[in-house]
Amino acid sequence: MNRSANTNAVLLLLLCTFFWGACFPVGKQALSEVHPFTLVLWRFAIAACCLFVYAKWKNISMPTLTPKQWVWVIGVSIVGVGGLNLGLFTGLAETDASNGALIMALSPLATSLIGSLLQRTLPTRGAVFSLVICLFGVLLVLTNGDLQRVLRFEFNHGDQLIFFGMLCWSLYTYLTQGISRWMPMIPYTLVGMLAGFGVISVVTALSATVHPIQESLLIDHIILADILFIGVFGTVGGYLLWISGVKQLGAANASLFFNFVPVFAVLTALMFGQNVTALQLLGMAIVIAGLLLPRMVKWQQQWMAKKALI
Repeated sequence: MNRSANTNAVLLLLLCTFFWGACFPVGKQALSEVHPFTLVLWRFAIAACCLFVYAKWKNISMPTLTPKQWVWVIGVSIVGVGGLNLGLFTGLAETDASNGALIMALSPLATSLIGSLLQRTLPTRGAVFSLVICLFGVLLVLTNGDLQRVLRFEFNHGDQLIFFGMLCWSLYTYLTQGISRWMPMIPYTLVGMLAGFGVISVVTALSATVHPIQESLLIDHIILADILFIGVFGTVGGYLLWISGVKQLGAANASLFFNFVPVFAVLTALMFGQNVTALQLLGMAIVIAGLLLPRMVKWQQQWMAKKALI
């Protein structure tokens, strides 16, 4: 691989995870003035418009699929994209941005475990180790250091919603691996944004307390900037940067950069003046260690094996 291209890929992935991490405190700030449904509605609308323009610019057209394939694509998109955003942003209205980012950091691990479950195979020892360590770190934060609350099932409602959204996204990520064999990613993502827009539109229409048009006319310019950031950079920009990085470094290496999401979330939260506790920082460190240690051991074993052959 070209070293310069690898360096560029690393920078793109770091920028991508910064955008994703920043979405948590930015979204938390936006939710101070708009309803979560309104925020999600605008996120999907902005992202869909941007992706449509990008697809036209790159001459990317929708593929020809069978009715069964369309049902599968739209169904998976509704569960993954719709479920994630409904869980994430309704949850953020009731919990800290740092908690949300910490829960979402479990997504790569959850995706791996869902794969093991659906394929009826046992997870690797590294995956089990990561699961135990990461869950300990997350539960330490979510229970505010009182782990006995786990036995009493006492969790913040917002944390529960984000955890549900994370599971939806992990299932979506796993199922996407199969869909990507016969549907290009840009059209697939555009369908996901449109499916998410449809879901939130129906939910909003059925809610008597949500008035997105009236809210949108009254929002402050700072909140408008927050919504545009989430739609343009946190959704479309992050996704395109992620694709570029994965193409150069591979999915396995790129997935390591997901660990920077909670780090950037905390740094951005501090910039926004939002509260970040020492316990949240400790939990974040434990989760990142749980995700990285098995990979580091594997790398060391591979390095020793190569050294023995020399």
